[in-house]
Amino acid sequence: MNAVAVLAAALCGYLVGAVSPAVLLARSRHIDLRALGSGNPGATNVGRVLGFRWGATVALLDVLKGFLPAAAFGLAGEGLGLVAGAAAVVGHVSSPFLRGRGGKGVATAFGAILGVAPGWGLALLAVFVAVVGLTRWVALGSMSAAVALVVLSLVDGATAQVRVWAVFLALLILARHRTNVVTRWRAWRVYR
Repeated sequence: MNAVAVLAAALCGYLVGAVSPAVLLARSRHIDLRALGSGNPGATNVGRVLGFRWGATVALLDVLKGFLPAAAFGLAGEGLGLVAGAAAVVGHVSSPFLRGRGGKGVATAFGAILGVAPGWGLALLAVFVAVVGLTRWVALGSMSAAVALVVLSLVDGATAQVRVWAVFLALLILARHRTNVVTRWRAWRVYR
């Protein structure tokens, strides 16, 4: 891959990912997401604070943030699509416009996956929906889908670079949910 093209893919993906529809929508309604719900600038918290319709809208926009860079740069080569998609997720979770803060990265990662390996999208969505339906815990559904992404990359005959990319996205999503796990664990120990 050409170094200039890789840099362009990374920069474009990062900047697109760094734009936060959740924060922009909340600000337009004079709401500070940091002070409400979980304090997280993502679709799940928007759903909690503003209702399902707005949460779903933000989730769709977050998916597009991952899909568009991955799909567009993917037209020039799989590697560039992988770089742009991963950069969009990194931009989402550590936005310079939010002083390094960001969402959990799940919807943006899903969009990047649809841009690079669309066939995996339905399977990952099924895992997410099934786990959330059984447990009523969105974070567990997200983490389960992240693990399923790695499994898919191993069993579906993906290239080595796609497998590395899948592991990177999964680890990033799992790391972003560590506080959810700690909070749930503490609550479970208290009410046990």
